[in-house]
Amino acid sequence: MNTNPTEPVREIPIIIIVGTNRKDSMSRHIADYYHLILQQLGKSSDILDLSGLPPDFMTTALYENTGKNPEFNRYKEVVERAKKMVFIVPEYNNSYPGVLKAFIDGMSYPSGLSNKKVALVGLSANHQGGALALSHLNDIFSYLGTNTLALRVKLAQIRNYWKEGALHNELYNMLLQQQAQQLIDF
Repeated sequence: MNTNPTEPVREIPIIIIVGTNRKDSMSRHIADYYHLILQQLGKSSDILDLSGLPPDFMTTALYENTGKNPEFNRYKEVVERAKKMVFIVPEYNNSYPGVLKAFIDGMSYPSGLSNKKVALVGLSANHQGGALALSHLNDIFSYLGTNTLALRVKLAQIRNYWKEGALHNELYNMLLQQQAQQLIDF
């Protein structure tokens, strides 16, 4: 945080969280795409990719080990400083990835995600677009006091529409643009 009154206050960017630890995931591609959308709208953003989490964070950074893993603590600090976030959430077994739940559990309770403004984007290989995953995640955020944007974008059959680094679906592009603008205005 900037404490020098003579320096301009640096805007905290929107944090885009890749909701899986799978390397080179479709979620990461969509996060990069969302980052470009925010750039086009004049808003800065950073991507937080869970694939970079320490592989042992569930045993070295949670519960009695809270605060003891410096790598995890860097992730935690980014989230806790952020005011607005976008979660790119793949559907795993009709819900969201376990690593995302463990990551959320590692945030400070109750204030780590309280009063944050969050947009949710689901993606899946099937025709539901991660609807149940987003519903489950929204329940968790509601419990934590996180403010989720009403427009939840669901990208169904994502592999049919993702080609050469771009999303080739007019409706999906419109919804992502609309959601990004709503998050900026939120």
